[in-house]
Amino acid sequence: MYRILVVDDEDKIRELIKKYAVFEGHTVTEAKDGMEAVGICREHPNEFDIIIMDVMMPELDGFSAVREIRKSNSTPVLMLSARGEEYDKIHGFELGIDDYVVKPFSPKELMMRINAIMKRAQPAPDQPQKEQVSFEGLTIDFTGRIVTIDGEKADLSPKEYDLLFYFARNRNIALTRENLITNVWGYDFYGDDRTLDTHIKLLRKSLKQYSKFIVTLRGVGYRFEVS
Repeated sequence: MYRILVVDDEDKIRELIKKYAVFEGHTVTEAKDGMEAVGICREHPNEFDIIIMDVMMPELDGFSAVREIRKSNSTPVLMLSARGEEYDKIHGFELGIDDYVVKPFSPKELMMRINAIMKRAQPAPDQPQKEQVSFEGLTIDFTGRIVTIDGEKADLSPKEYDLLFYFARNRNIALTRENLITNVWGYDFYGDDRTLDTHIKLLRKSLKQYSKFIVTLRGVGYRFEVS
């Protein structure tokens, strides 16, 4: 059972999400705009397991609300928006959100995405032996979930970590888009796969000169190519 904060200025959207979430056994708290959401999170820090945040709202938009909440709260965030522009997605992921859903959406798929996010957020079982790999100046510490570039710690978003770790574990293997989405996102993806391309673009930017390891396979997907 998850404690969910649903933030949206549309009553029907909040009611729809709450209906499906409660049916699956979760508890839901509602906020009608970003300002109210920030106030709730400040008053009840770490009270929620996940936040579903709309982008376009009065008083305080979703991006600004996430920025404020992130100052003191690391709760996973799933963003909702009627706009599917790449810029909006990139902006959200740079703020550290965990997923981005474009309206109108399938409530069933939304619940699947929530379950996938929460599954990834669960602490990993204890691993007594450190697992780490290095490719030139790029070092990936799976156990500590740390990536360093030429000795300096890289600041990656949660999804960038997931993608890079999956790439590194499956290096030199051609990975289709479907394979990446299914194994990294953890659910059957029904939207367009530009979300994957957006994350790849962000990951390449974060890896700097070592973005060369991520090779695009035209018409297929990607390969993490290292010697």
